[in-house]
Amino acid sequence: MLIVTPQAKQKLVEALHENTHDPCLAIRITVNPKAPRQLDLILDKEKRGDFVVKTNEGLKLLLIQARLASRLEGLVLDYEDGLQDFVIAELTRH
Repeated sequence: MLIVTPQAKQKLVEALHENTHDPCLAIRITVNPKAPRQLDLILDKEKRGDFVVKTNEGLKLLLIQARLASRLEGLVLDYEDGLQDFVIAELTRH
């Protein structure tokens, strides 16, 4: 499963609050249809088979289709202030 850092979770919460008040919506990681090697974040409702990342309070935060979740296995979603964007990278082990 994709690992989501605390900073990325906080930015996802902020993005949800800025873009919707619908408690049924969360942010979905999806493959960009025009650039298959690029991922996009969109608002969506949970679908059967989705992997769901929740906040500590139980808010549905991130949705990932099962097929994509297997491709993201062992990767980390973080937010970089310098880029002001989300990044996905390999987990570095020390």
